[in-house]
Amino acid sequence: MQIIAIDKGKAPPQPRVVYSYPYEEMKVGESFTVPKIHRAKVLNANYRASKRTGYVFTSKTEGDLLRVWRVA
Repeated sequence: MQIIAIDKGKAPPQPRVVYSYPYEEMKVGESFTVPKIHRAKVLNANYRASKRTGYVFTSKTEGDLLRVWRVA
């Protein structure tokens, strides 16, 4: 049987935070566009950003683009 040592006083790693879209910099009424092919990824990111920031986002398809607005 292998004995595993327990370390004390070692800090856990910091969470890796990488944002693909500028949700946190947006003010109410501002928007950005992405190619429509990324629709599922953006809708998921909208949901996660809403939970994380408390802001409200909405999106609409405009031709080959998907526009995302901060509405609250």
